[in-house]
Amino acid sequence: MSVVTRFAPSPTGALHIGGARTALFNWLYARGRGGKFLLRIEDTDKARSTDENRQAILDGLTWLGLDWDGEPTSQAANAARHAEVAHQLLAAGKAYKCFSTQEEIEAFREKARAEKASTLFQSPWRDVPEADHPDAPYVVRIKAPREGKTTLHDTVQGDVTWSNDQLDDMILLRSDGSPVYMLAVVVDDHDMGVTHVIRGDDHLANAFRQNMIYEGMGWDKPTLAHIPLIYGPDGKKLSKRHGATGAAEYQALGYPAAGMRNYLARLGWSHGDDEFFTDAQAKAWFDLDGIGKSPARFDFKKLENICGQHIAATDDAALLHELQAYRSATGQPPFTDTENAAMLKGMYCLKERAKTFPELIDKAAFILTQRPIQPDEKSAAHLDDVSRRILSELTPQLQNASWERDVLEGVVASTAEAHDMKLGKLAGPLRAALAGRAVSPSMFDMMLVLGRDETVARIQDASA
Repeated sequence: MSVVTRFAPSPTGALHIGGARTALFNWLYARGRGGKFLLRIEDTDKARSTDENRQAILDGLTWLGLDWDGEPTSQAANAARHAEVAHQLLAAGKAYKCFSTQEEIEAFREKARAEKASTLFQSPWRDVPEADHPDAPYVVRIKAPREGKTTLHDTVQGDVTWSNDQLDDMILLRSDGSPVYMLAVVVDDHDMGVTHVIRGDDHLANAFRQNMIYEGMGWDKPTLAHIPLIYGPDGKKLSKRHGATGAAEYQALGYPAAGMRNYLARLGWSHGDDEFFTDAQAKAWFDLDGIGKSPARFDFKKLENICGQHIAATDDAALLHELQAYRSATGQPPFTDTENAAMLKGMYCLKERAKTFPELIDKAAFILTQRPIQPDEKSAAHLDDVSRRILSELTPQLQNASWERDVLEGVVASTAEAHDMKLGKLAGPLRAALAGRAVSPSMFDMMLVLGRDETVARIQDASA
């Protein structure tokens, strides 16, 4: 059997990081088995669904690198098919027309509350023959089992049992003939050939209600996997009080997509003690058995650590391409051709220990700045009269030196020794001259990246 998974977000808001992880798990499971990963936009809530949110979801998935098969489908567009299934259940005696008004339903519940009985509505129309039906508006309800228990097997949660007397005769079609979400989900999953439903465990109770439709139609049921939600570091459901919650926010903060995929995959799923892994490894390793039952806690430090490892491991040209995409997504100007060349040349010293793209770009400030460089207050303090004089002595030696690291180290070291000072004492003035800041890559890395002409010109500016 070919695996088919789906991600079915509602376009009532941006792509939440919890939804992104659900999409990732579905994507990994399908891709690792040569199956299909489908995208369905559950836009039946017309009042809250917007085109802007729909596009934000597509953009978020695209940024994360979670490609889907075929075109995204719209749940609302399939309303006629959903209604057709409801009428099939009606014709088969698995559902019925209910003519109870809202006032009658509320009166039933008030009486039940007073008697401390179940408030699940028991419709008086459940077994009334068609001949006795009035000419009045009605909803279509499914006939829920009234006795016994239902047990569903969940790959993550194990066997889960629900008392049937806790299932209501849920509505399938509203009085205007429109289908409800619960019906639409089941029909769409069946029609799309979904074999595995991987979603948050907040949908676990829904599985028992949706199971009634599968039973009523005699359809094969998909494998269920209800994954625990993501909590914040304080053990409470992840929300804005913990920081960024949307995929777009993490993109804007400059986290690399590969790092996000790695971290989100590890959030609630494990493969031994492996923390850092590639997409190829994740696809090969990912299985539903590795998902834990307990809520995962979002740890920003672990996210940064994983992202830093991915930045360091990424090919230089590919990393530069991602940096350009990040700048475009955040409304920053693109690098010039000259900056591109210098960034590529210096990537070896820029990407080490950088955990986000802003950190990497900050380290590249010496490349992206223009002469004459204005040192910040801390670095300017290193450019006293003595330091300027030493830099002016260093300039002609650099002009004639072979532009290799060991040679440059020797030239600077001999200059420092001539003034009876340690090499580190020259680092401050050189950083001020080359980068205009006290914190930067090593002075020799900056020299090699900038080249002889630019290095000498900056030192001459600082020593003047």
